[in-house]
Amino acid sequence: MNTATTILPVDDAARARSFYTEKLGLPHRGKTDDGSELLGADGGPMLQLMPVSDGRHSEHTALSFEVTDIEDTVRDLEARGVMFQDYDLPTLKTENHVCTTESEKSAWFMDTEHNILCVHQNLGGQLEYQV
Repeated sequence: MNTATTILPVDDAARARSFYTEKLGLPHRGKTDDGSELLGADGGPMLQLMPVSDGRHSEHTALSFEVTDIEDTVRDLEARGVMFQDYDLPTLKTENHVCTTESEKSAWFMDTEHNILCVHQNLGGQLEYQV
């Protein structure tokens, strides 16, 4: 296998493309025959914004971007108009939009199509994955 493509459902591909290129700074790579917009750097992972007619979107984080300085990234994205979600739950609390655990810091926001996105910073600890 080579490069992976993440496919996100969108109601309005042009509106979503503007969000991902202007707010998040992803390069636009073109448009497919079905109207999907392709984003991402040449040779790297791609994001496909696939138009859907049913308006169904995931209720969980659909895509997370790893960053080296989450506080800087949150400030930069807020300056571009991205609105972050804040949580005050027993198992999930944010401070200045950022949730900190032993292994990472995370902050969540939605795109124009109501997909839940995240930026996260690894804190150097070993992440444990269970299968």
